[in-house]
Amino acid sequence: MRISELLSLQAIDLNTKASSKAEVIDHMTRLMEKAGNLNDREAYKKGVLAREEEGTTGIGEGIAIPHAKSAAVKKAGLAAAVIKDGVDYDSLDGEPVELAFMIAAPEGGADTHLEALARLSTMLMDPTFKEELVNAESPEAFIRIIDEKDDELDGKKTKDAAEMAAKGYRVLAITACPTGIAHTFMAAESLENKGKEMGIPVKAETQGADGAKNVLTAEEIKNAECIIIAADKNVDLSRFDGKPVISVKVADGIHKAQQLIDEAVSGNVPLYHHSGAAVAAEASVENESVGRKIYKDLMNGVSHMLPFVIGGGILIALAFLLDDYSIDPANFGKNTPVAAYLKTIGEFSFNMMLPVLAGYIAMSIADRPGLAVGFVAGLVAKAGSTFLNPAGGEVNAGFLGALFAGFAAGYVVIGLKKLTSRFPQSLNSVRPMIIYPVFGILIGSVVTTLINPLMGMINDGLTGVLNSMHGTSKVLLGIVVAGMQSVDMGGPVNKTSYVFATSQLAEGNFEIMAAVMAGGMIPPLAIALCTTFFKNRFTKKERESGIVNYLLGLSFISEGAIPFAASDPLRVIPSCIVGSAVAGGLSMFFGCTLRAPHGGIFVLPTIGNPLMYALAILIGAVAGCLVLAALKRPIKDNAIETAE
Repeated sequence: MRISELLSLQAIDLNTKASSKAEVIDHMTRLMEKAGNLNDREAYKKGVLAREEEGTTGIGEGIAIPHAKSAAVKKAGLAAAVIKDGVDYDSLDGEPVELAFMIAAPEGGADTHLEALARLSTMLMDPTFKEELVNAESPEAFIRIIDEKDDELDGKKTKDAAEMAAKGYRVLAITACPTGIAHTFMAAESLENKGKEMGIPVKAETQGADGAKNVLTAEEIKNAECIIIAADKNVDLSRFDGKPVISVKVADGIHKAQQLIDEAVSGNVPLYHHSGAAVAAEASVENESVGRKIYKDLMNGVSHMLPFVIGGGILIALAFLLDDYSIDPANFGKNTPVAAYLKTIGEFSFNMMLPVLAGYIAMSIADRPGLAVGFVAGLVAKAGSTFLNPAGGEVNAGFLGALFAGFAAGYVVIGLKKLTSRFPQSLNSVRPMIIYPVFGILIGSVVTTLINPLMGMINDGLTGVLNSMHGTSKVLLGIVVAGMQSVDMGGPVNKTSYVFATSQLAEGNFEIMAAVMAGGMIPPLAIALCTTFFKNRFTKKERESGIVNYLLGLSFISEGAIPFAASDPLRVIPSCIVGSAVAGGLSMFFGCTLRAPHGGIFVLPTIGNPLMYALAILIGAVAGCLVLAALKRPIKDNAIETAE
């Protein structure tokens, strides 16, 4: 498939006017929609913005390649925009963007389009090609320039590969980015081209969305002087055991190719010894802050924990919903066979929360060897084990204990790796099979046992404070935790509030979970109400998206508000925070409780004081709606409507 087959004339704008990155993305998604490539523009745009949060697609040299692989894509396609005045795009080199290509890749299905997208990425490494596109006089000329470069690339690739293979590759590389669409291939092209300039043959294997291409052979690996891993996702390094390996971000493969190749042939790169784990190159970046590293490790644990919490919590809530309280109030939730089964399975899932949290925090820190150590340390924390009572039961280490156990387990394994790093190569297999699991589990458990009493004191103190809260103090707590749900709608602040609420479920503080879920339901609901009753503040497309937000809000999916918040953060986010805070405060004031950590309005029958809870949500949504309507100005110019 040629690139021109993915790029229609309707999807090219050679005179784009934009003052921000957000405007560029919004405009290009409209071009993509105009070309008939999308099922749902807002959903696709959300995917593009989510990719930008992982790292800017402004690759430098005046080029940006925003992209997403999404179920909202009807068919693979490209959109192109020339911004002759330039726009600040948070590019890696800080320079304004003049040329942007947006890539839409469908989720699932055939991947025949990916080769063409990879070719485009490599073409853009040629500055002359980029300038020709920026100065193209018409969309037809724009496509003709791409076709000519496509033909040129076919001949060049064949010739270069033959020459390099004849010389033998001194340096090998693997490139990979999270989506496997653009940066993967640009890094490979940059390394191979720079190697040719320097007279140092380089071969790069690309691990893209359509699988590994240009795969490195065993003979090439054996003869290579060094391996460069330029990747932002996990890469299996087992085949490079005993070889010098450099691990960097994929962006460094694009912009620091010469520096990397110089280092690779310097003879000063340490040998890599495989420990049985896949390695993310990004994790080895030296300038990553301690706080950022801790946050990433914590979120790795939380993201793996939440399915157990949500699934188990909702099953337990259903057990209460389907049970007969009058049979035996003391056994509520297990009086009928169906309720008993649901509650038992839900408890199995819910009880996995702390070990899974600790296990995946440890794995994030120490890779695969940390998983078992973290799981066991998490179980030790959950049991509240002490040296006097190893079986536990007396100390309530709870969520905080498991949190500490995960970090302790991870760094115990890191310590064991360093202590055994000088073992003879013949003993390498002993480390992951015996030393890490046996000594790691023992030491990790001992450290967790030592700290359990302190964690228990803190946890009991926190629980006591929360239980003692009444009146104004409890309402204030509800305002804060619910308001946090709207600060970044799925980001760190939102997750901090949610994780705190789920941790308190295990302690029997069900009011906090109710306030947090109410707060998370407000952003989409407030926006939906505003698009319905204050239509002149929104475009036609925004009003259509607003209807969907009714369902998202009722389902406790606050991310439905993200497109609106991204396009107008100074008005949308404060409005949603106000609405969420009102709902959370009222939920606390009314004494509403919630045993399920998710489900939105669909678990309303399981909520304590359900009618007042529904009222709290309604009042919060109306408050957010009215504040947003007051802050947003009516749209007077209908040019946007016409363009749609």
